[in-house]
Amino acid sequence: MKPGKKIRVLIVDDSAVVRQTLSSIIDSNSSMEVMGTASDPFVAARKMLDEVPDVITLDVEMPRMDGLTFLRRIMSQHPIPVVIISSLTAEGTETGLKALEYGAVEIITKPKMNTKEFIEESKIRICDAIKAASRAKLKRKTGFAVPSIKVEPKFSADAVIPSLKGSSMIQTTEKIIAMGASTGGTEALTVFLQSMPADSPGIVIVQHMPEEFTRSFANRLNDICAITVKEAANNDTVIRGRALIAPGNKHTLLKRSGARYYVEVIDGPLVNRHRPSVDVLFRSVAINAGANAVGGIMTGMGADGAKGLLEMKKAGAFTIAQDEASCVVFGMPHEAIKLDAHSKILPLDSIATAVLKVTR
Repeated sequence: MKPGKKIRVLIVDDSAVVRQTLSSIIDSNSSMEVMGTASDPFVAARKMLDEVPDVITLDVEMPRMDGLTFLRRIMSQHPIPVVIISSLTAEGTETGLKALEYGAVEIITKPKMNTKEFIEESKIRICDAIKAASRAKLKRKTGFAVPSIKVEPKFSADAVIPSLKGSSMIQTTEKIIAMGASTGGTEALTVFLQSMPADSPGIVIVQHMPEEFTRSFANRLNDICAITVKEAANNDTVIRGRALIAPGNKHTLLKRSGARYYVEVIDGPLVNRHRPSVDVLFRSVAINAGANAVGGIMTGMGADGAKGLLEMKKAGAFTIAQDEASCVVFGMPHEAIKLDAHSKILPLDSIATAVLKVTR
């Protein structure tokens, strides 16, 4: 792709209504266009013989060949960024996790014909996921460069939580770890959390994910990590040896009552085009933990978390940005680095070691 060229998208879905809806959403965005549509993977494969798309949106359940099988063939033969767009349910989230393992860049839910606000937010998520996919570094070389695409924020963290006023609290012995990630974050967080010992400080995480999907992700991490990992629930205590992952479509904030840290899970507008938002979490950590916190921003597109990480640093926290080489998309860390919000820039496999060194 040349700079300024539109992102060409191939839509693969067996529903004519969904193909029409996605086409309308994609063509309404000035930075992308629909290259074509396909009712199943066989039709898609024939279209790809004539023209290779920049991004594929792919359903999971389709006739003749399911989406996961098609995804595996794409990634093994000719890697192309794939966004899974499916009606994920609590029972189907394991399929979504498999899609990420097979090489999908993003997973989002299909837009529902609900309120005007819901449809508008779905448009934002779909377009942002396609843009993120177009910039993703795949495991195999795709043979073309991708343009730098700026994502404009919708609201700042001010829409959910007021900024820090006055000095932050003094440093104590008990530490809190706050992490934020987006595109490529499921793999990055898995590497990070598997490196944390059973007695590590309490961890709160925002990973941009759909509803229900975060619970399945947390359960899978809980099975393979030394620490306990769970989807955050309102008033959950942040304790040593446990990581809380913000639930999809809810903002998660760190709160403090005396010596007890806990989380508040709330509704609210999209912040930096996301809910949950890393900026919202990081600001709450700056306010309620200050120098008692360590913050890290990982792979992902956009700027969510950059300003919040800066607020944490100004409040006395030690802050880390993942380096470009180990990121799938060097967006969020790059924005934080440009703001000088980092104390250190580190590769993914060094972040856990650095966090443990600081917290000890």
